[in-house]
Amino acid sequence: MRNVKLKEELMARLEELPEAGQRKVLEFARSLSPVPRGVPGRDLLQFAGVLDEQSAKEMSEAIEAGCERVDPDEW
Repeated sequence: MRNVKLKEELMARLEELPEAGQRKVLEFARSLSPVPRGVPGRDLLQFAGVLDEQSAKEMSEAIEAGCERVDPDEW
């Protein structure tokens, strides 16, 4: 039953905060949640060979071009 009291107090404190504060609490709570895991590689085998060689090459080049740039104004 202690969990219920904890939730009640959290909700009461949350309701006292302005919206900006509530958003910060939400962001913080999300950061505490475990990161979802991907799927095992064996589950992806069904997609093997779906792309032809040219399409795979173009995709790889696009990923490299887009992921290897740093935008100093992004943050």
